[in-house]
Amino acid sequence: MHIVLLLAMLASGDTLTGRVTDQSGQPVALATVEIAELGTRVTTTADGAFQFSIPSGTYTLTVTHAGFAPASRAIVVHGTTTLDVRLAVSPFALEPVTITATRQPIALDLSPLPVASLSGPGLHREQGVSLAHVLEALPGLRTLSTGAQIGKPVIRGLAGSRVVVMENGSRLEDYSWSDEDGPSIETGFVRRVEVIRGPASVLYGTDAVGGVVNVISEPLPFASDRTSSFMRTGFTLSGASNNLELGGAARAEGARGSFGWRVAATGRYGSNLHTPAGELDNTGFGALNGEGSAGWRGEKGSLAVRVVHYGGEFKLLEANAAPGEAGGPARKLGDDRLVLNADRPVGSWRLEAKGQFQRHRLIEISDSATTESEAFNLLLQTASLDLLAHHTRGDALRGTIGLSGLLQANNASGRIPLVPDANLATGGAFAFEQLTTGKWSLLAGARVDARRLHADRDSTLSVSDQTRRYNTWSADAGIVIHPVEPVALHVNVGRAWRAPTLFELFAHGPHIGEARYEQGDSTLRAETSRSLDVGLRVAGSRVRAEISGYHNRLPSYIYITPTAQVIDSLPVYRYAQADAELIGAELSFDVELYRSLVGRMNFDVVRGTNLTAHEPLPLVPPRRGGIGIEWRDRIGIDVEGYARQNRPNPLDTQTAGYTLVHVTGGSEVRLLGRVMRLDIALRNALNTRYRSFLSRYKAFALDPGRNLIVRLSTGDVD
Repeated sequence: MHIVLLLAMLASGDTLTGRVTDQSGQPVALATVEIAELGTRVTTTADGAFQFSIPSGTYTLTVTHAGFAPASRAIVVHGTTTLDVRLAVSPFALEPVTITATRQPIALDLSPLPVASLSGPGLHREQGVSLAHVLEALPGLRTLSTGAQIGKPVIRGLAGSRVVVMENGSRLEDYSWSDEDGPSIETGFVRRVEVIRGPASVLYGTDAVGGVVNVISEPLPFASDRTSSFMRTGFTLSGASNNLELGGAARAEGARGSFGWRVAATGRYGSNLHTPAGELDNTGFGALNGEGSAGWRGEKGSLAVRVVHYGGEFKLLEANAAPGEAGGPARKLGDDRLVLNADRPVGSWRLEAKGQFQRHRLIEISDSATTESEAFNLLLQTASLDLLAHHTRGDALRGTIGLSGLLQANNASGRIPLVPDANLATGGAFAFEQLTTGKWSLLAGARVDARRLHADRDSTLSVSDQTRRYNTWSADAGIVIHPVEPVALHVNVGRAWRAPTLFELFAHGPHIGEARYEQGDSTLRAETSRSLDVGLRVAGSRVRAEISGYHNRLPSYIYITPTAQVIDSLPVYRYAQADAELIGAELSFDVELYRSLVGRMNFDVVRGTNLTAHEPLPLVPPRRGGIGIEWRDRIGIDVEGYARQNRPNPLDTQTAGYTLVHVTGGSEVRLLGRVMRLDIALRNALNTRYRSFLSRYKAFALDPGRNLIVRLSTGDVD
């Protein structure tokens, strides 16, 4: 009945009007004005005016324009509401709000957790087939890479099942224990990416021990009134020199009254990678991704449906391949999702429902000189539902109450056994509140989760039919203080958790990629985390800076360790638990040097220790620092320095430190009667020979050399 009402109510709502000016009172034309909760946006007219027709309720309004600092306002719309906004001149291109930090829009300077985002020209230049590689330049983020086409985000030294990856607030499920199964998200469809650096289990449940990555798509278009309609198109063409990569994306979207729609497709092809020492065999890829979505918005709320496909074939470099040998192993990935979203304003509340069905398939093909065979075939099917109730009362009080549930089935086949067939059921409930008064903002939240895992009998893996249950809680409390403008101090403490993966519990066989025999432990407990995060932000019109320090204690950290056994000529490694901690800091600093010429500096470091074994944790990123300079998003140069990891784990392969130079440029051009954006990036401009400490190929291959990337885009695709 509720869906019928949403589809039926297509009438216009109340009216919000206003005007955008600069500090001298002059109108700002072509500024983007958006209602963050609805994803509705307009541009200001020549006299700076804007107008919305939206349902009554409490919203967050944001205003952005190149050359000005973004602005955000909490507003209450009832009847005809008027709001004027003044923008201050600033050279920094920033997002005005974050959605991920509290599950509803708030100003960035009110978040007690460090939040980073990537959007606009910076995101356009970094777009690629791997989401993790796109995000690597953000503070505290690295990439656990398998070549240039597969990557897993590393946040403050934690990766895999310790990092939650979402798209538009719905979490993605995959085989997170596999280093060759990266997030199944097409970056060409992305409007911005938000990252929480630090535990966030209160809002997102299990696995958010290291942090959260939320990929946010463009909102659906809607017409200004019931009778008008429009359609528009856009495209992107791109190429990269290193692996002769070619890419193309096309999008068409339109609206008629309160009905909006969009279809989009992206294709990418890359050949073998090249290093300063030569070509790497069997490192190419091909990917074809697409989506279609439609939605309705009316006086009583909105309803949207979205269908997404992500898939491709990704070649894998062999450590012991014969020189000149044709072919090699490959990973075939197919990810299909059906997503339903609905929301309805009710007074000062906004009710939101997110439902998703995901079908994730991962296949490894072993390719020898004469035959090709299927090593394993994994199918993960997941149905999830989130019911959220958001409330906002002006600028003072906001919060979210939520229920979430997940049902999942894992089916494994192929000649190499990896994990047993299993079924999973998870449910959780949480409440999260934030109070802002004067110079103080207080935050607190709590959550309870119940999880049931049933594994089927598998004699090959020596797994008996069994059921495991995890019942645990999460909590979070923080404070943000503004002693003087534009300075903010933030402190946050929290407890997070994650359940052991199927591989950690039940692995019992060879892991050829790691040249070892792995054994799980079905008695592993849930991994918990107790964290403290402190920081200082400065958000001035000419200077922006943030420094954060953190301590993350994991008393039941799950890790893998060698034993004295050997099976089938492979050393045996076994999963275990220990007391561990991660301590680190991040620094970013941006300053306007002269008339839109911006200088920047960044630094991050993390130290991970297994306190039980008295040794460093494996694959903890080494120190990184960088400096750069940029003029108006048109031309820039960055120098990144990576130190040698001076605290390697005994299982780590050590690599030397190195320095990379990157050059970027971009500008608007007019071709074929359309305004287009031309972006150019030269990665590793000096063709430096190096091996990343987080590269899966570091023991037998260099990382890629110089790479020239050219991207031409127009319309809503860019």
